[in-house]
Amino acid sequence: MAQTKLQIDSEDYEFIKETHKKLNYKSLSEYIRQAVKEKIRTDQKKLRELKREEAMEMIGKGVYENLFDSLDGEEFENR
Repeated sequence: MAQTKLQIDSEDYEFIKETHKKLNYKSLSEYIRQAVKEKIRTDQKKLRELKREEAMEMIGKGVYENLFDSLDGEEFENR
């Protein structure tokens, strides 16, 4: 784990301080670590969705060769 300093609102800190034991967390830091992990998971999902949308747009803009041209044509019915 990396040690870091976090600043949170005093109201949030008081809430955490009052409720972390009621919610069966061992310490304030465990509660905060869990909250950060949840936020990171949701942000990762958002980023994956954005990348997916960008990829779909890039695929849609691409020019592709029509592979059915060789099947269509004058000789198609004679095969």
